Amino acid sequence: MEECTPTLNTGLRGVTVASTKISDVKGAEGKLIYRGFLVKDLAENATYEEVAHLLLYEHLPGDNELHAFKSALAEARAIPEPVLKIMQNCPADAHPMDILQAVTSLLASYDPDLTARNREASLRKAARLIAKFPTIMAAWDRIRNGKAPVPPRSDISHAANFLYMLTGEMPDEELAHFFDVGLVLHAEHSFNASTFSARQVASTRAHIYSAVTAALGSLSGELHGGANVRVMEMLQKIGAVENVEAYVQQELEAGRLIFGLGHAVYQTDDPRAHILAPMSQKMGERIGETQWYEISRVLEKTGKAVFKEKKGIDIYVNVDFYSASLYYAMGIPIDLFTPLFALSRVAGWTAHVIEEQYADAAPKPALYRPASDYVGDYCGPDECTFVPIDDR
Repeated sequence: MEECTPTLNTGLRGVTVASTKISDVKGAEGKLIYRGFLVKDLAENATYEEVAHLLLYEHLPGDNELHAFKSALAEARAIPEPVLKIMQNCPADAHPMDILQAVTSLLASYDPDLTARNREASLRKAARLIAKFPTIMAAWDRIRNGKAPVPPRSDISHAANFLYMLTGEMPDEELAHFFDVGLVLHAEHSFNASTFSARQVASTRAHIYSAVTAALGSLSGELHGGANVRVMEMLQKIGAVENVEAYVQQELEAGRLIFGLGHAVYQTDDPRAHILAPMSQKMGERIGETQWYEISRVLEKTGKAVFKEKKGIDIYVNVDFYSASLYYAMGIPIDLFTPLFALSRVAGWTAHVIEEQYADAAPKPALYRPASDYVGDYCGPDECTFVPIDDR
């Protein structure tokens, strides 16, 4: 029988590790699906609260269900005073992702359902995490800038509440809507790096806070959640539309990336990018600062053309390309872009943790334990002969 040789060092691309009912990415078709619904339809018609309910409870809520879920989120928004005091003693230059990860771990001790091991308790814990993430980040941004945190409100939407806590001012309807759509678009994306991290930790039967903390660590890496930060830094470096072509040529000749172009899964434009682009344009017009959107548009067109000409390949725009200029036009600090990703994706992470630990399908999910191909150390692939310390 022919021996099967594993394909190594691929970052598990193309390797199926588990089944899921939560979402699907059809890369060749440019489709992202949350529990059967196209993300485009959800972004146009549903709020983030509805989408979070869909991910967690496996169906879109009716009026009464949505009211109950929104009430649960609103009641859980505040973070414990001792945790807030710890945040106030953190160095002001601490990265927001490190603060979010640390505080998430701390919050485990305050959850009354922490040791309860059933789906219902996990759903309550998931709602608390979703509710508290915006409060943590808004509070931290104010603390590090010498301002008092703004307490959350219980009478406004999830998206509006974050913007209110961040600035101390009520956002208008359009601004809150744009941010809400951004949350919907980032809520879930199948087995990406951070979701895989969460599921791997969940497979050990660790509690949901540990799994989400691991996901946050994964997201903090620049190859995953930091991409739109680098997109915005790139746009600032380019500075003006007339500099785009020279920049693209320069980066390609140096063998560097054009951030926001290319994706590990999609073989066409990321469907989320086409929803974010017009919002980025509108936000730029609102503040009288359209150059970031305009640079992005020209950069997308030029980058695609030059890649085709120089490398003979098609390259496509991803979600980070326009989320960067959108959030920047909203006045959100650049180093909060990755935490904003987390504020949204926590709904997807927690849904995956619950699926990993309480899947209805048999057999039950197994402890993740991949194999590796040992290639040896300084003794080579053979075993080393131990030498006493006096003879070394």
